[in-house]
Amino acid sequence: MARCLLFVVFLIIYCLYSTVGLAVEPADEVAMQLGGGGAGLGDGRLSVEPSEAVGRAQRALPVYSPSLGGHYIDVWGGELWIDVLNWTLAHGGLAPRSWTDYLYLSVGGTLSNAGISGQAFHHGPQISNVYELDVVTGKGEVVTCSESNNPDLFFGALGGLGQLGIITRARIALEPAPSRVRWIRALYSNFTEFTADQERLISLQHGGRRFDYVEGFVVAAEGLINNWRSSFFSPQNPVKLSSLKHHSGVLYCLEVTKNYDDSTAGTVDQDVEALLGELNFIPGTVFTTDLPYVDFLDRVHKAELKLRDKGMWEVPHPWLNLFVPASRIADFDHGVFRGVLGSRTAGGPILIYPMNKHKWDPRSSVVTPEEDVFYLVAFLRSAVPGAADPAKSLEALERQNREILEFCEEAGIGAKQYLPNHKAQGEWEAHFGARWARFARLKADFDPRAMLATGQGIFDSPPLLADS
Repeated sequence: MARCLLFVVFLIIYCLYSTVGLAVEPADEVAMQLGGGGAGLGDGRLSVEPSEAVGRAQRALPVYSPSLGGHYIDVWGGELWIDVLNWTLAHGGLAPRSWTDYLYLSVGGTLSNAGISGQAFHHGPQISNVYELDVVTGKGEVVTCSESNNPDLFFGALGGLGQLGIITRARIALEPAPSRVRWIRALYSNFTEFTADQERLISLQHGGRRFDYVEGFVVAAEGLINNWRSSFFSPQNPVKLSSLKHHSGVLYCLEVTKNYDDSTAGTVDQDVEALLGELNFIPGTVFTTDLPYVDFLDRVHKAELKLRDKGMWEVPHPWLNLFVPASRIADFDHGVFRGVLGSRTAGGPILIYPMNKHKWDPRSSVVTPEEDVFYLVAFLRSAVPGAADPAKSLEALERQNREILEFCEEAGIGAKQYLPNHKAQGEWEAHFGARWARFARLKADFDPRAMLATGQGIFDSPPLLADS
């Protein structure tokens, strides 16, 4: 009996770990500490490292499916994407098709949100690249689900914020992995030209040349040296800063990549040159480097290690992520980048890049703007305790976040939060809009006692069908 109880406790902790940010308060106080890759229960006397347990377990090998026309792999919800990448590369030279910028996140966690990066314009988010799930529902049932088997739970759990169940296994689509990446950045001072080029690049799909990754970010001209460079960008290949002498204030950086291997190495230069030749960046501001595919995917972790060495990683991160409809992105630029922020872009990256809505399955629980193209705008800033510049304080950054949200509301931008942080059920109902009734029904079906993810404040009480 004791051994069985210990297994149940471990399973609960492991399942909770697999969903990033999941808060559960069953009866007694339960404190989950997810940031370090482990979990603590109660007063901390019980500590489990799920990633170690996963590492010891028998991992599945990639499988080719004739019916799917490609490979897939079954992985545990608590596995980190970096471990999935290393495993699939070592067993067939394969890799998942869609990524997040940071790989030290759990599979179940990103699938409970969406999972996006610069590949999403072509492959869709990670939730669009899953064939099957195992989910532990709020009823305590372990359910296998897919598009054809228990589809309500399958699509509801994808992007469902852990509200319907805990993803414990996922069948992930794979593709042959390239060996190297040509990584290019170019600067713009004209926002209209910047977004027009981004939107053109994501419209290039099948047939002909296209980049494999399209992102971008905002940077103040005076902070260019410190904010734009990367450790991967060689000092022997500097940007001609004289090209920027007439530009001040806010600049925009396009970031793209072209994957290649031995069979395409002979044409990558020609392909990149042709694609860049149609863009309208500031002449002389193209910056290029070449690196292994794995190093590119793991680029944020490299920066993390440097920040940890400086004691700058374990600091408050008042992040704000928004989906902004393409028709209002120019208004957002005027009101936020050149308004609320002005030239104050220090404190961390501010990402901006478009995605194609048709790559997102509308049956999932993720809420996106009702336009064919929408942008992710991510304010990934960090507060610096004791900073001499008050603009870098936690209070200042949180105040800016509130001002950004207030501007969007007052201007009718129609933005939706990604990784949302609403405080009450009324705010969540506004977030989901017309999709709220469906989400409440799914909650009633799969977690009728509202036991899962209570800390998000989505449901004030169990969502009875009569009330939804």
